Amino acid sequence: MFGNIGATEIILIVLVIIILFGAKKIPELAQGIGKGMKEFKKAIKEVDDDSKSEDKK
Repeated sequence: MFGNIGATEIILIVLVIIILFGAKKIPELAQGIGKGMKEFKKAIKEVDDDSKSEDKK
């Protein structure tokens, strides 16, 4: 899917993100995305653990 993206396209995407959000907001956005991913993985692990414990019953 993303195999056709070259260096020029990546640079263009990064520049658009910087223009839209500003350089000061990017670390906050990245931190928020990281926390969201962590919570998502935690929730998936809990669901997986619950399903495994139900299978043992």
